[in-house]
Amino acid sequence: MKIVNPSNNQVIKEIQEDSKDTIHQKYNKASDAQKDWQHSKLEDRLKIIAQFSALLEKECESLAKDLSDEVGKPLQEARNEVNGARGRIQFFIENAKKWLSPSLQNTAGNTAEELSFDPLGVIANISAWNYPFLVGVNVFVPALIAGNAVLYKPSEFATMTGLNIGRLLKEAGLPSGLFQVVVGDYHAGERLLELPLDGYFFTGSYKTGKYIAERVASKLVPVGLELGGKDPLYVTEDVQDLKQVAGAVAEGCFYNNGQSCCAVERVYIHEKVYDQFVPLFIEEVKSFTTGAITRSAHLDFLQKQVDDAVKKGAKLELGGRKGNADGSFFESTVLTNVNHEMLVMKEETFGPVIGLMKVKSDQEAIKLMNDCEYGLTASVYSKDIERAKKIISQVNSGTSYINCCDRVSPYLPWSGRNKSGLGSTLSYLGILAFARPRGWHIRS
Repeated sequence: MKIVNPSNNQVIKEIQEDSKDTIHQKYNKASDAQKDWQHSKLEDRLKIIAQFSALLEKECESLAKDLSDEVGKPLQEARNEVNGARGRIQFFIENAKKWLSPSLQNTAGNTAEELSFDPLGVIANISAWNYPFLVGVNVFVPALIAGNAVLYKPSEFATMTGLNIGRLLKEAGLPSGLFQVVVGDYHAGERLLELPLDGYFFTGSYKTGKYIAERVASKLVPVGLELGGKDPLYVTEDVQDLKQVAGAVAEGCFYNNGQSCCAVERVYIHEKVYDQFVPLFIEEVKSFTTGAITRSAHLDFLQKQVDDAVKKGAKLELGGRKGNADGSFFESTVLTNVNHEMLVMKEETFGPVIGLMKVKSDQEAIKLMNDCEYGLTASVYSKDIERAKKIISQVNSGTSYINCCDRVSPYLPWSGRNKSGLGSTLSYLGILAFARPRGWHIRS
C-alpha cells in the first residue's frame, strides 16, 4: 500500500497490507487475549488507557506530523485533534466505572436484583480518515475499558496514524494481541465481515454503512454506524452581532476543509439580514488557509456539485475550481441564489463548498432543514433561546445546536437519524454500547 501525501501527491512510504491469512491470525490472537482481559480489574484497564493518553501528549508533535502528512490537514489542526482525543479519553476514564460497575437494583422481598455488564467479546472498529484519532477513541477506548478486544482497521488514508495508535497502546501496557491493527483497503474490511466477531462499529459513508449492516445482519451482533450528514444551519433576523455569527458559521462550514460529518453543509438566512450576512461571510472565508482534500478522487465530485449549481442558476461568489497547486486542493467555494433542485443542497458535499439560501420565515427554514435524507446535526442562531428551541425541536437531527455549530462533547451522545447512522458513541450510551447487560436474581 502506497501512502500518499495529498498536499503534494508524493508517496511517503509503502506499507504491507494484511492478507486473509494474517487477518485471521490477528483475530485468533485477539480472541485468546480477550479471555483474560475481560476478567482483569476495571481499575487496571483504566490505568493502561491513562498511560496511552499520556503517550499521546508526549508524542503529540510526531503524531500530528504523520496525521498531517497522510490526510493533508494543516499541522495545527492535526495537533488539535490529538489533544482533543486526550479530552475524550479523560471523560471515559472518569466515568466508565460509574456505568460499568455492578449495581443493586431492587431488594424488595427475599430476592436481591442486581445489574452487571459483560464485554461483547472481539469487535471490529472500521474507522475513518477525516478524524482518525477522534472517531477512533470514541470506539476503541470504551471498548477496551469494557473488556473487549479490538480489530482496528484504519482507513487506508490514515494507515500511519492507525499503526501509531497500535504502537502506543502496546507501549502503554495493553496485553499483547488485544488490539490488532488491520492494514488494507476495502478488501481488508470485507474480510472482517467474514469473521465471527461480536460487534461491528463503522464510521464512514451511508453506502458502506448500509452494506456492512446488511452483510452481518444474520449474526445478530451489535452494529454501530456513524455515517454522514447534510447538516443545516439557520440564521434568524434577530441575531445581535451578525459579523461574529458569520465568522462562527464560516468556521463551521470550512474547518478541516469541510471534511467532517458534522460540518455545516447548508446555510439558511432570514431575508431581513441576508444581504448583510453574505458579504461578512465571504470576507471571513477569504481569510482562511485550508489544507488539501484527502481523497484526490473527491475533487471531481466537488466540481460536479459546483457546476450543477451554477448551471441551475446559482451565483458563484467565491472559489469554484480545483486548486492550481501540485497537491489535491479545491478552492473554498461560496454559492448564493441556491435552491433544493441543486445537488449542493441535497447530497453530502464533504468538502469546502457551501450554499447560502434566503428564507422568508422560520416555517420555511424548518421545512427546508428537514428536506434531507440525513439527520446528524442542525443549528439555529438567535438571541431568543426559546424561539431557537422551538425551531430546532422540529428538525429531525441527533444533535441540536443553538448559537453554535460543529462541536462534539463526550458528555452527550453522538448519534444520527435516517441515513446518518445507528446507535450512539460518547456519553454513558457510548460506554454501554460495548457491553452486554446481565441481570442477577439472588435469593438467599
